[in-house]
Amino acid sequence: MAELLIQQQGAVLKLGLNRPEKKNALSQQMYRQLSAALAQAAEDNSIHVVLLHGSSDCFSAGNDLQDFLGAGELNRQHPTVQFLYQLAQFNKPLVAAVAGLAIGIGTTALLHCDLVYAADNARFQLPFTQLGLCPEAGSSVLLPQLVGYQRAAQYLLLGEAFGAADALQMGIVNQVVAGQELLALAEEKAAKLAALPADSVQSSKALLKRSVQTLTIDTIAAELVQFQRLLHSEPCQQRISAFFKR
Repeated sequence: MAELLIQQQGAVLKLGLNRPEKKNALSQQMYRQLSAALAQAAEDNSIHVVLLHGSSDCFSAGNDLQDFLGAGELNRQHPTVQFLYQLAQFNKPLVAAVAGLAIGIGTTALLHCDLVYAADNARFQLPFTQLGLCPEAGSSVLLPQLVGYQRAAQYLLLGEAFGAADALQMGIVNQVVAGQELLALAEEKAAKLAALPADSVQSSKALLKRSVQTLTIDTIAAELVQFQRLLHSEPCQQRISAFFKR
């Protein structure tokens, strides 16, 4: 069974996370496929918009920890690292449809999307410190910029979970709908974007991102240094070990 479903509908490329037995936890193979799909979409003039979605009850439970730990040092060859930079620099509109769990990268990836739609059952969490780790994907700059420092500290330092209503109030998502309406709404918005003049939309996105683009890339690099260091620390090793024993 394919772990990433790739389908082009008109000028919209749909990327569906499809690993239900692992709650769509991202494997290194999935990261490679996502990076390749984004790279192709960036160069393909027939694709104007990318729509990222999970299943009706789970967007993504985050990294597949066991797989992630076996992938080696967090350098530019690491599939997760390649995906983070690809995501941060993607030049076309990204639309996300989020239902159920959105944990770790399942939430931080949304900070790079241009439009995010959530089901009323969506549940977000950034449990990095609970694992003895630190923020990733540029979230240590993007989240406080979006929701304010205190709110960002609440979710990045304490790792508290929050629901769709809070995500809407903070501006992390654009709209919350019933689960059965989610994918249709996201597809409608993606198609609406795709029907607009592509150069105009992409230029507008570039201008919107211009003030934070370099800072985001620099922040991802700084986060990776700390993440790599913490990953080998005793508190992190103990917490990950406890996680696997659950």
